[in-house]
Amino acid sequence: MRVLVLYFAAAKEAAGRASEMIDLQDGATVASLLEAVSRARPPVARLVPVLRVAVGEHFAVPARVLEAGDTIALLPPASGG
Repeated sequence: MRVLVLYFAAAKEAAGRASEMIDLQDGATVASLLEAVSRARPPVARLVPVLRVAVGEHFAVPARVLEAGDTIALLPPASGG
């Protein structure tokens, strides 16, 4: 199945792109997506421990099962004030 991954802020810089389609096995979870992204874009791997992940418009836990066509946003912590 294919999902759309959107990278924001530091994740966008680390990935070197704003978005990309990722191919995953059926039944893939948010955790397995993060593993796939880390393999495809090694600089993103250092951010994985602090990323918030949203599927559609809702934050998701690592065990959340993804569906073909999902849009996943990878959101690093915000800074500033």
